[in-house]
Amino acid sequence: MQLDKLLKQPNALPSAPRVVRKLIETFDQEDVDLLQAAAYIEDDPVLTAKLLKMANSAFFGLHRAVTNARDAISVMGLIKVRALVVGAALGDGFHSVGGMNLNQFWRYSLNTANLSRYIALPIRIDENTAFTAGLIHCIGELVMHAGMPEAMIDLDRSVPMLDLKRARAEKGMFGYCYAEVGAALAREWRFPKRMIDAVGHQIAPFDNDVYEPIAGVIHIASWRARAEELSLGSEGLINTYPDPIGLVLGIDPDTVIGEEIPALTRQDVALESA
Repeated sequence: MQLDKLLKQPNALPSAPRVVRKLIETFDQEDVDLLQAAAYIEDDPVLTAKLLKMANSAFFGLHRAVTNARDAISVMGLIKVRALVVGAALGDGFHSVGGMNLNQFWRYSLNTANLSRYIALPIRIDENTAFTAGLIHCIGELVMHAGMPEAMIDLDRSVPMLDLKRARAEKGMFGYCYAEVGAALAREWRFPKRMIDAVGHQIAPFDNDVYEPIAGVIHIASWRARAEELSLGSEGLINTYPDPIGLVLGIDPDTVIGEEIPALTRQDVALESA
């Protein structure tokens, strides 16, 4: 199925809830009113409940439970809370996608978000954009599974969704992959251009005169999160590390090649509907 046709499928691109639209507007604000952001979230009781469930899960390991959006922002920070609300809304929009292990998908996505921030901080790249772009970087997979389920289930059998060769396999079959599809959803939801570019260029972040450092950060972070899901081990990590991208960004490979690194967790957290 061609990309433009996929994007017109009725289940492919869910609408952004009002609270998410309001939160996305804050990405471009220098000084965000935290009380107002919390009020936006608390206007949607369903998303608030999902936020609190995720925040209090073992994945985040908070020292105390949070009981409302203001409390969550105070303890976790706006960057994480805002991204989790966006993720919860996406989970709602794709809660009935068949043929996917959604717990694994969201664990992988959150690990990529954590790793993106972990990688971005020491090389002075915007951690805010990196975390959120890391969380939504693979959302194109959900769009593709929702819009053309039979073709995607066939692909899943031959090249599992988190396989390191997945993007290449999708491009070979369809002419595009989850990165372009995810960028289309980010554009539809009116994410900032830098975030759209980061998601869209994550597979080849420095090719064809493109230079989007956050795309490079996502490339490294998603590689490491996939390696965790695939249990590659030390030798596999060394052999598959995307060295050219790491060199351009100035990343110390030892910070991401280790089998145990602080930004990785094996805990599940569900963002889809119960």
